[in-house]
Amino acid sequence: MSESPRRPPGRNRVLSLLDRLEREPAADKVIEVLRSGVRALPLGRGRDVLHGRWLGHPLHPLMVQVPIGSWMSAAVLDLRPGRSRESRVLVGLGLVAAAPAALAGWVDWAELHRQQQRVGLVHALSNIAAVGLYATSLSRRVRGREAAGRAYGFLGLTAVGVGGMLGGHLAYRQASGANHAEEVPHVVSEGWHRVGAVADFPAGEPVRRSVDDVPVLVVREPGGQVHALAERCSHLAGPLAEGTVADGCVRCPWHGSAFRLSDGWNVSGPATAPQPSFEIRIVDGYVEVRLRHQDGGRPARKRMTHTARR
Repeated sequence: MSESPRRPPGRNRVLSLLDRLEREPAADKVIEVLRSGVRALPLGRGRDVLHGRWLGHPLHPLMVQVPIGSWMSAAVLDLRPGRSRESRVLVGLGLVAAAPAALAGWVDWAELHRQQQRVGLVHALSNIAAVGLYATSLSRRVRGREAAGRAYGFLGLTAVGVGGMLGGHLAYRQASGANHAEEVPHVVSEGWHRVGAVADFPAGEPVRRSVDDVPVLVVREPGGQVHALAERCSHLAGPLAEGTVADGCVRCPWHGSAFRLSDGWNVSGPATAPQPSFEIRIVDGYVEVRLRHQDGGRPARKRMTHTARR
């Protein structure tokens, strides 16, 4: 008796809902108003601080550990008798810490793609609901209604869990906050690569070339010095070759991140990671580039071939 063929596994319902959310334009007008409002906040240099440029990666995921940890700890204490005072302190601490964490999140959210913003808005609404529930929980606890306070606390923790799931989708499925240039050192092969004649690069204009199928930005300054960086912005892979060059930097046309041409350092956000940069040499009137830190310093990883995999 032959076995019946297995049915292919069904699609994950949660992921299907999230995929639909990414494509749903119903809230786009609200998103645009909120985005403009967040961008208009007079934060000055504090905006880059909130982005986490000084840290090298987004600040928001680090800051949310305090409210989440406080509320989780309060839930554990709520399962044990005689710990009401400690639970109140932890719930209050979480509420205080939620405000700066939310501000950092909103600042990052305003510089995302629309599909990411749609998920991010629901993520924010889940966390706002959690804050409201925990504020109610604290109010009930202060008034001596401990049972109600614990109930609202557990509801708040549920909302936090939903928000965390959506935050994970944003970070790992949609790659918001990830370094979109991280793979460059792993896919560009060692050695020098010819990218064109010097005359092919008009002074002061960004030009896109390719090395091992990796887009590379080449800029020749009016004085003759040539620079090369990975062309896709580390923030969200924006095309730097379509950006503007000024004051020794290139500015991304999508979200305004600026990178120093000499070494790829991100001088302003929202990008939190620098651009991989290339060494330059001129040979017989042609520009050749080599990824920095090769042949000295940290060696680049050799490209893996099919033979090597076997």
